[in-house]
Amino acid sequence: MSWLDADTLLVATTADGLPKTSSSYARTGVKLRRGQSLAEAERIFEIPEDHMMALVARDSTPGFERTFAVDWIDFFNRTTSVLRDDAWLAIDVPTDVNLSSHREWLMFRPRQDWNVAGTTYPAGSLLAADFEGYLSGTRDFTVLFTPDEHTSLQSWSWTRNYLLLNLLHDVSSEIRVLDPARKDSTGGWASTLLDACPPLHDVNAYAVDDEDEAEGDDAGNDYWLVATGFTTPTTLMRGTLSPGIASYTLDAGHDGGVASTHAVVKSSPSFFNEADYEVQQHFATSADGTRVPYFQVASKDLDLDGENPTQLSGYGGFEVSRTPAYSGAIGRAWLERRSEGIAPDDGSAPYSRGGVYVVANIRGGGEYGPAWHRAALQANRHRAFEDFAAVARHLISRGVTSPRRLGCVGGSNGGLLVGNMLTQYPELFGAVSCGVPLLDMRRYTKLSAGYSWIAEYGDPDVPEQWEYIRTFSPYHLLRDGVDYPETFIWTATSDDRVGPVQARKMAARMQAMGIPNVWFHEALEGGHAGASDNRQAASLQARSQHFLWRALAGKDGSRH
Repeated sequence: MSWLDADTLLVATTADGLPKTSSSYARTGVKLRRGQSLAEAERIFEIPEDHMMALVARDSTPGFERTFAVDWIDFFNRTTSVLRDDAWLAIDVPTDVNLSSHREWLMFRPRQDWNVAGTTYPAGSLLAADFEGYLSGTRDFTVLFTPDEHTSLQSWSWTRNYLLLNLLHDVSSEIRVLDPARKDSTGGWASTLLDACPPLHDVNAYAVDDEDEAEGDDAGNDYWLVATGFTTPTTLMRGTLSPGIASYTLDAGHDGGVASTHAVVKSSPSFFNEADYEVQQHFATSADGTRVPYFQVASKDLDLDGENPTQLSGYGGFEVSRTPAYSGAIGRAWLERRSEGIAPDDGSAPYSRGGVYVVANIRGGGEYGPAWHRAALQANRHRAFEDFAAVARHLISRGVTSPRRLGCVGGSNGGLLVGNMLTQYPELFGAVSCGVPLLDMRRYTKLSAGYSWIAEYGDPDVPEQWEYIRTFSPYHLLRDGVDYPETFIWTATSDDRVGPVQARKMAARMQAMGIPNVWFHEALEGGHAGASDNRQAASLQARSQHFLWRALAGKDGSRH
């Protein structure tokens, strides 16, 4: 929804009987005037039923007012149009190029290598061109960011005069400020590093929107800064950008830079004694030789004797990056929890220790840009699972944990991930916590929003695609006679993304097969998040954390 003027909204919705796509999203965009019902609103944009979603929006920047419509064909492809002379004019780019605009600039981020007039721009690059010039046919680009094997662009945000780039360098944040008014030695926009990113933290900068201001029709150069880490509570800061001498200028070929100042607005409370723990980053080697990073959060006096209860988390899909983030629940219910009577394999006296928390940055995610995601798409989905298993083995080989002390947890697509750990790598884990999961990949497109994920997984109704999809469908991979880890499957009746059916079927089949220690919980509320308020979230976390702790930190660590 966006305002067209004081009495008119642009809306894309399925409410009041407006049509929906096969993915259950809005199929039309309407112009809703004050006093009208949605049924009375003028339909101004419509997409085919088998496309994913329609959007309509208004850019009200003074002097650069534009109306846009977006036809999201699938999760990764779209067509963007601008309204000209009461007709939609499609912007001529490949459907996998992400577009955005700011004042006179049109921005491009290709998801695959893009060849324009003999020049190839790598996937994950960021380009800029004059908006009107591009529409008229010129292809004069300024390259604003080019990825490398360590650095990827995660997002960007415009203040009035500057462009903020949120980057990841080996999954640690880096923020660059670009100034279109200044040129570097190559003719590009002058770039300055924002001195705000500690190692192994997630820090993102966003422009203070003009709607956040009490007055003014156009945005200024203030920005929000949101910082967090595994042992750093989330902190909100506000800063201002201005021309000036900067010690972090990236290119010596231009003078000056962008000066910045920022101050803390508010910090979240601390929920555990963070000073007792340290964050490390390690790299495992996957089956095909790919280097896979992971974060480890553990006590500073961690013993590498293979006896530490360890929780391994991952996602690996939809170009979603798993970055450092503070969690009071992990701190209190896992890191600080103590279990009496852990008995080492060598027969020595039982002892007490806390947990280790690990986040794996596997392929399918966005930590290294579109190519990292594309490497685990559809027929290559197994790469994500091989990466996760490689991290598990690396933890074991380093002496952090052992299979009987190692558990994994994931939700949604992460539920599919840990469902494959359960069925394909059961020997590596002592317990699996699987939430709001995709598990029956034969029918996922028929359930809730599943049709919209065909671009990620493939279409099981196409026989040649089902041949590879069935190799990562946990429901179909269950076998008799396998010693499976203890399993907790949880979902919500109100989940309108994946739905509860797949979780129910998986738990029922495992129990019917006589597999011991299979637990199932279905909440009525909570939707796809599994919880709709803090009380429900606390209950959900307590169940999952307690299940893992009981299974992994028992006196003898036995599986069953």
